[in-house]
Amino acid sequence: MLSLASKLTRKVAAGKGKQTDYSGSSWAAPPPPGWKPAPEASHALGLYGDTPEDEYEAAEQFCIDHPLKPPRLLPSNVVERIDAAGGRVWRLEDPYSQRFRGRIYNGTDKGSMGVVRVVTAKDCEPVSLLSDLPILAGLYDTQGKLGVYYEVKILRMDGVVAVGSACRPYPNWRFPGWNRLSAGLHLDDFRKFFEDPDGGRDYAPLLTRIQPGDTIGFGYTFGLGTVFFTHNGQRLPDAFTGVYLPRARHDVYAAIGVEGACEFEVNFGGDVFRWLEGNEWSWRIEGHVGTLSANAGGRDDELPSYSDI
Repeated sequence: MLSLASKLTRKVAAGKGKQTDYSGSSWAAPPPPGWKPAPEASHALGLYGDTPEDEYEAAEQFCIDHPLKPPRLLPSNVVERIDAAGGRVWRLEDPYSQRFRGRIYNGTDKGSMGVVRVVTAKDCEPVSLLSDLPILAGLYDTQGKLGVYYEVKILRMDGVVAVGSACRPYPNWRFPGWNRLSAGLHLDDFRKFFEDPDGGRDYAPLLTRIQPGDTIGFGYTFGLGTVFFTHNGQRLPDAFTGVYLPRARHDVYAAIGVEGACEFEVNFGGDVFRWLEGNEWSWRIEGHVGTLSANAGGRDDELPSYSDI
């Protein structure tokens, strides 16, 4: 494995020591103000092992070869579905990867309870599952909202689950938080990650174990660009601040990493959240679309079909 110093040297040399304009788009807003890394000490290695060096190298090359997709408008029929069904419209996308061994039962499927259920087998290799629609949509106004939020209820974890966010395209063999513009909380060692391919940073000292029935939530505040997590309805300390800014540059998706035999439910608002504030309109993801922001004015692009999602 590469040492932490070697990886950081490579990042700096490639200009990745700060939030970079990966979009390749001429209309992108100016770079955001500089942000400071989280204050906790960074670990060079994962607590329970590390990923192969070739996977790290492949992910770095993937990000070079595949520029970020710019924010896009949702087609009118999707906005209408969101108006009618709210958070039930969000689904998890099948990664179409041989690494993924399991099934995704989406919340819009017949007989569902409004949540997405994922069941994986023992031989499931590390893979990230992304939502089909963004939870943070750059071209839409915040409409006075505080932020966005979703939850993951762990039913079984004979392996690893990671909860977070990512921008597309993302190397799906990498957990959230390991690569560009991605954040994650990994539930094996309870470390937090943002663009951190190494061992992550310590997070909440009281979060030391996950039991069946436990719920981990992911939240993002619009005001300061803050990522935070919750545990069984209790908000944990802020994990990262100043990320995904300027907001108009990013479409951000829910990202859930999984390895091994696991079962969990993802609630985008189709059911009641354990974090009570998340049930208020100011935090619900469906309230974030429908009204275009000033940054979207004057754009002549055709509405995207999202047929590739």
